Amino acid sequence: MTLMRRSAGQILLFLLSVLGIGIAIYLTAEHYQKVPLVCSNIGIVDCARVLSSRYSVVPGTTIPITIPGLLWCIVSAVLAFAAWRVFPLKRSLLVAECLWMALGLLSVLYLVYVEIVLLGTICAWCTAFHVILLVMFLIAVAQWQSARSQDLDEADESWESDGDGQSKQATPSVTPSRNN
Repeated sequence: MTLMRRSAGQILLFLLSVLGIGIAIYLTAEHYQKVPLVCSNIGIVDCARVLSSRYSVVPGTTIPITIPGLLWCIVSAVLAFAAWRVFPLKRSLLVAECLWMALGLLSVLYLVYVEIVLLGTICAWCTAFHVILLVMFLIAVAQWQSARSQDLDEADESWESDGDGQSKQATPSVTPSRNN
């Protein structure tokens, strides 16, 4: 994988994180200011019902669930920026991104379960956030796998070269044997 392709993926992760930050800020402001949502409340899509349910806050607190979502997006943006501009060749950063995205995806799976199974309705804003997170997870995994396969290709190339950039020819080795 070229550095340019990895950079494009990190830029996309960064931009998706910023979009997620925007959604989280909007929903957090709605929670505290109690302003009407720009969202449907007819049929299966009812943002007001989802965002006023007992599942819309961190269990045991009055903190809206959007605050952990906001923090998750901020950390994602920092990881993407670091992998893009600060440490573009650091493979461990890609692993950290994958693990962070997986943690977010687990949270999303729980929240989708709550919306569909327990509440019987979904929030369009929440769904947009969930889709963004899923796309981010897929990008992070694709980048990690691509870097991994590049590492394997480079290992194969270094094994096959003799240090001068020339490929070694496979030659059979002869091992002396003892005949008793």
